[in-house]
Amino acid sequence: MARVREMLTFIGENPDREGLIDTPKRVVNAMREHFSGYAMDPAEELGRTFSEIEGYDQMVLLSGLDIHSHCEHHMVPFVGKAHIAYIPNGKVVGLSKLAKVVEIYSKRLQVQEKLTAQIANAIQTHLMPFGAAVVIQARHFCMCYRGVRQPHAWTTTSKLTGVFLEDPATRAEFLRLISIGQQPVSGL
Repeated sequence: MARVREMLTFIGENPDREGLIDTPKRVVNAMREHFSGYAMDPAEELGRTFSEIEGYDQMVLLSGLDIHSHCEHHMVPFVGKAHIAYIPNGKVVGLSKLAKVVEIYSKRLQVQEKLTAQIANAIQTHLMPFGAAVVIQARHFCMCYRGVRQPHAWTTTSKLTGVFLEDPATRAEFLRLISIGQQPVSGL
C-alpha cells in the first residue's frame, strides 16, 4: 500500500486527503481481482470432459463472451468480446469451462494477440478437438484516451487450429455464425 501512496504523491496528489485515505487499500484489492488469472490453471478447467455425446462432431460455439483485460505495455484496460469454437473429437467440456478459460487468461497482463493464442492453444491442447477457433474484438484504452486517441477503434485478432485453419468452409461457417451471434434475437 505504501507504493500506491508513493504513486499518488508522484502524480501530484495528497494521499492523506479525505477522498484518498482508503485508496491504497482499494487499489491493492482491485489489482488482486484484475490479475487473479495468475493463480488459476486452465488445465483444471478443461480437465473434466464428457464423452456421452451421441457421436456429436459438429461445431460448438460460444460467442459474445465479455473480455476485461489489461495491456502489458501501459497497464490500462482493454475490453471487448471473445468468440470461441471447437469441433469435438469424441468429448466435450462444459460451456462454462470455456468462459472460465477466457477469464483466466484475461485476468493477466496481456497483449490481445497473445490472449487470443493462449485461449485457442489451451482448448487445442487439453480437449484435442479436430480444431479450435478464437476471435477477439476489443477496444484498448491505451489507444482511446492517450497516445493516438482513437476511442472508436476496434482491434480484431483470430487464432485458428485444425479444420478451422485447413478447411475454408469450416472457417466460413464459424465467421458467419459469430456474425449472427452479434445480432439481437427477437423474443428474448
